[in-house]
Amino acid sequence: MKFVSLTRHLGMAIAAFVVVTACGSTSGGGTASCKPSTATSVADCGGLDALVTAAKAEGKLNIIATPPDWANYGASINAFSAKYNIKITSANPNGSSQEEVDAVKNLAGTSSAPDVLDVGLSVALANTALFAPYKVATWNDIPTAQKEASGLWWLALAGDPTKSNQALNGVIMASLANGGSADDVSKGVDFFHQLKMAGNYVPVIGTAATVKAGQTPVVFEWDYLSSSHGKDVSGWKIFEPSGALLGNYYTQAINKAAPHPAAVRLWEEYLFSDEGQNNWLKGGARPVRMAAMEKSGKLDATAAAALPKVSGNPVFPTPDQQTAAGTYVKAHWSAAVG
Repeated sequence: MKFVSLTRHLGMAIAAFVVVTACGSTSGGGTASCKPSTATSVADCGGLDALVTAAKAEGKLNIIATPPDWANYGASINAFSAKYNIKITSANPNGSSQEEVDAVKNLAGTSSAPDVLDVGLSVALANTALFAPYKVATWNDIPTAQKEASGLWWLALAGDPTKSNQALNGVIMASLANGGSADDVSKGVDFFHQLKMAGNYVPVIGTAATVKAGQTPVVFEWDYLSSSHGKDVSGWKIFEPSGALLGNYYTQAINKAAPHPAAVRLWEEYLFSDEGQNNWLKGGARPVRMAAMEKSGKLDATAAAALPKVSGNPVFPTPDQQTAAGTYVKAHWSAAVG
């Protein structure tokens, strides 16, 4: 991650990490050749054509915490909906990872439950019972370190750090910039405490709207999000503090009780296809299949060249470091910033 000047930045927006779950539909779902509620790959569903047929029969997909201006998700939403004639309902676009999990639990058994989540690693690891394995067709392009062997999750592509993955990573980044490490985030918490004491801490979730309105003139966020603020705010700059470059992936997860099990699997196949990965790239994120696509010549070269330049090697917190950081922040954040 990086600091951003009018946006101190959480730095390298890298694709998202996906947890896909074998979902059980409220109606049983599927066709004679496709049983999406038990499919762990497109082959289990009789191939892509059979999955498409089953998904079109469902006709709907519920997503959550997915703003259309976040990593160019809007383009993927529109393209998927038009291509397969599936209506996408997007709930709580600026919700936190914890709010996504809460929605899965609170709306369980209803047709409005989220089919898929896009959450931070620490939240994903704490809620694996909600997910089931599924391997997208491009599984082999995903680096081994960025997926769970059985297909339970894999990597794909602000607010309260006790609930939000991006905000938690902001604390980790602040710790790196102030002599701490991914193993010790206390210096990051203390940094925000000092901001609070100096009257420079704004307890508002930073979004494109708050930046444009001047409510959050300095934010910690991913570079692909920060870059877009330049369209609305003259003089917007991204600041990268020395030794504080942080990278991370998000976890995309299919709710194992998803009301639309075929549509959600087709959604994952789309997101991890060449088209879906290039859509993320066009939004300034670095998709998880980027290296494989560059090698095969399928990567959008223009979009890749437009990525924010980063110097040095980013720190990628391990699952254990993410979990430990989250535990520390939950225990100390309230006392630090109120």
